[in-house]
Amino acid sequence: MGMISEFKEFISKGNVVDLAVGVVIGAAFGKIVSALVEGVVTPLISLATGGVDFADLAITLREAQLDAAGNEVAPALLLNYGGLLQTALDFLIIAFVIFLFLKAYNKSRAQAEEPPAEAEPTEDILLLREIRDSLKK
Repeated sequence: MGMISEFKEFISKGNVVDLAVGVVIGAAFGKIVSALVEGVVTPLISLATGGVDFADLAITLREAQLDAAGNEVAPALLLNYGGLLQTALDFLIIAFVIFLFLKAYNKSRAQAEEPPAEAEPTEDILLLREIRDSLKK
């Protein structure tokens, strides 16, 4: 029974539950940002670059080998760097969107925590301070 009670105590701690909620929300937010990248940003980049699809970019290291009848005996050897470029671009865009989201969140949070500015002292208070300062001299 000792291990089960220890496990219950471990699970009931706030940090574990907060972490689990953060992971679930992070995964859902990641899907939203990925959909934004795939559906909006990537087509705009493709339009700006003249329809280039990064995923198709490759360097041919060895041409395909054909037999006398024209059938492919050995496929071409390609260095597919386009997928890496697309994944890196997706990462940068996702990181930038998350940065903007967190920046806006932190700004709104800082404004909510900001103490209210002190009001200007009234004429009575200013006059009393002058009298006090004159009496000190």
